[in-house]
Parts: sequence; C-alpha cells; structure tokens
Amino acid sequence: MTSLARSRRAAQAAFATQGLVFISLTSRLPRFQDRWGLSDLALSGLLLMMVLLAGAGSVLAETLAKRRPSDLLLRGGLLLIALALPVVTAAPAGAVFIAGLALYGIGLGAVDATTNMQAVALEHAYGRPILPSFHGAWTLGGVIGSVIALALGSAPLWSAAFLVVVPLAVCAAPLLPRVGAVEDVGLAGVPWRPILLVGLGMVLFYMVDTAAQTWGPTYLDHVFATPHRLVALATLPYLLASLTLRLAGDALVARHGVVTVLRVGAVVACAALAVVVFAPAWPVAVAGFTVLGAGVAVIAPLSFSAAASLAGGSRARVDAVIARFNQFNYLGALLGAVLTGAVGSGSLRVGFAVPMVLILAMLPLARAFAAPAADGAGASQATPGR
Repeated sequence: MTSLARSRRAAQAAFATQGLVFISLTSRLPRFQDRWGLSDLALSGLLLMMVLLAGAGSVLAETLAKRRPSDLLLRGGLLLIALALPVVTAAPAGAVFIAGLALYGIGLGAVDATTNMQAVALEHAYGRPILPSFHGAWTLGGVIGSVIALALGSAPLWSAAFLVVVPLAVCAAPLLPRVGAVEDVGLAGVPWRPILLVGLGMVLFYMVDTAAQTWGPTYLDHVFATPHRLVALATLPYLLASLTLRLAGDALVARHGVVTVLRVGAVVACAALAVVVFAPAWPVAVAGFTVLGAGVAVIAPLSFSAAASLAGGSRARVDAVIARFNQFNYLGALLGAVLTGAVGSGSLRVGFAVPMVLILAMLPLARAFAAPAADGAGASQATPGR
C-alpha cells in the first residue's frame, strides 16, 4: 500500500472515530437526561453550549491551520475527545458532566475541521472526487456507534468509556503531512459570496442531520415511550440509508447531475420528516428517519468539495478556508439541535416540523453546487465519488 493510500485510510479512520463517538453519546441522551434530571429545555441549553464550543474549536483550528499542519491539529482534537469521553460517561456529578461536554465540544469542532482538511488535501492529491467516501466513513462509524448503543442499552452509562481507545489509536495513524515549508496565509481574494451559497446548503443539511441524530432517540422516548434499549433505532437506520446513498452518490450524480440529485433529495427529506411528525407509532417514525437519511446524504460532501474548489490557492489557504467553512456546520447544528428542542419543548412533533419546512430551501440553493464546474476548474470536485 502506498503512503498516500495509508494516509487515506488513516483519514477515513478519523472520520469513522468522530461518527462513532458522536453517535455513541447522542444515542444515550435520553439516559443522560434521566440520570441528571434534565428537562428538554435544559438539554437544549447544554447542546447549545456544546455547539458553540465546537464552533470555537473549529475557529481555533482555522487560526492554527495558517501555521500548523492539519495532521498535527487533528491528533490534538482526537486527544481532546479521548479525554472528554470518560468524563461525560462516568461523571460523578452534574458539574463534571457539563465540563466533559464542554471539553468534548471543543474537540468535536477541531476534529470536524481538520478531518475535512485532510479529506480535501487527499482528494486533490488523488486528482479525482473521493470526498464522499470520507463522509461515508463517518456514517459507518455512526452505524457502529448505534449498534454498540443498542447492545449496551441496559448497561451502565460508564460502560461506554471503553471507546476511548479508538481516538487514541487513530492518533498514531499515518495522516497526510503537509509537504514543504509551512506558510502563513491570508484569505484575501477568497470568493466568499459563492461559498456562502454553498454554505447555506450545508446549514440545511446539518440542521436536519443534527435534529435527527440528537433528538431522534429522545423523540422515540418521549412521544412513543419506546424502551430505552430501542431508542437508538431512530439513528441506526438513518445512518445505514445515508451510508448507502453516499456510496452510490458518484453514479447518481454522474447520471442525473448535482442539481437534480440535491433537489430530489430535498423533496424526499421533506416527505420523510412529514412521516416523522405525523407518525402514529414509533415503527412509522423509524421508517421516516430511514428515508430521511437517504434524502440528505450527499449534501455535506458536495459542500466541502465545492468550497475547496472555490477557495483555490495553496493547501494552507484551502485548509484555512475549509476550517472557516466548517462554521456553517455549527449554524446548522444550532438550528437542528437547539431550535428543534426549544420549539419542541412542549411537543417534539412541532420541533421536527421546523426542519421539515426549512429543508425545502435546498431547492433554489442546489444550483450553487454546480457553480464550481462552470469554469472547468473544479468540475471533478463538484461530483461525489467513492
């Protein structure tokens, strides 16, 4: 295996680790809520804190990326997650639990930004679109996290602390180094207007994605009194459908085009959320979450590819742009995690109606994702691949 292939596998492992830990924690939110006596509004406040700190971690990554390589920054983010995981799952007091969530939030943002820096650099090195495979690795990690959550549904919360070995192991993986002298780059001349349009699409994706993954288990628990051991079913089928569509994304876009795939996906996602909102029983809601995963699956990888193409310039410049672009992730997460919980504090059915309506904004925004291909400079980047 070549060094480039090893770096690709290492970056995929980092994506998978992020998905594994994130879903392992969000699948246990109903149990954390019961453990610490949190209302839906209080849980929304904690999620807001975590999202804001994740944004701070991404900003920190952007600042450091101008002078430090992304492989080093990614290892630092993974170490923060490794430190936070046992604190969150085995906290002896509520204040310790909150501190663990805060530490995890910073690590979450740093890893989000730097894994995508690695993926964009590898896609450039390969000279063909491969970024969806990295997001597919995240999804695969989430699937594994959901399976573990189901298997340990009746085990003590601290039993999930064993997952700390995963981010520690990935820290030793051969991530892609930045070749050549480290440069301090400026972002003058970056075409932020078209990047903003693509970023709004990513906001919509993370709004839906975070609502499903963060509030899906709680929705099954509160609305249908689903047994705790089964609430992860809100997430597992969603992730499996998302993984399937990400693996098929290259062929779908090659055959039908970026705009068509994104617009059809938006309509499917809206219909799926309608099924969730009006579901008469939890198996119907699970079916809605499953179809939802297929509807929105390719938005995120297409977003990062398009932003990298629009950024242009050196790897250090693209790294800095990707870290800043990653902030759209957290704006979407605020809408998905916090707004869904706040609006749905009386009934989560109402909370899920918010992303059901807003995802339709993807219909006019889809055209922006084809823009990088218009001048030929980023055509390959605008199409998902494996």
